[in-house]
Amino acid sequence: MEISHVILYVSDLTASVEFYRDVVGLSYKFMDAGYAEFAAGGVRFALYERRRAEWLTGRAVAPGAGGEVVVAVTSADDVAERLRAAGVPVLSGPANRPWGHRTVHVTDPDGFVVEFAEEIPRARQRR
Repeated sequence: MEISHVILYVSDLTASVEFYRDVVGLSYKFMDAGYAEFAAGGVRFALYERRRAEWLTGRAVAPGAGGEVVVAVTSADDVAERLRAAGVPVLSGPANRPWGHRTVHVTDPDGFVVEFAEEIPRARQRR
């Protein structure tokens, strides 16, 4: 078993496409019928208009800021500098985390947290 897609239900598809393409830097693939997809390695990352989600799920989908999208980067400091220069509010970071990441956090247009994570040496070992 493997994960093939991660799809976020968003309120404004165009604004979210612009965020993930222009701010996050994901490679945009296409948009069709309320759905947009990005190249994201081995997993498809996509956005779907929340207003259309009921058709799929059989019920209304509440807006959600629960969850986090993690993007692997080579330099959290460079990302933070780029984000600030673009006027994107940074929630936290860059900060070293004991599990072996240097991170920067922002939010997307729907309030989902986006973490940019650079691998660094772990400060604590797993048990």
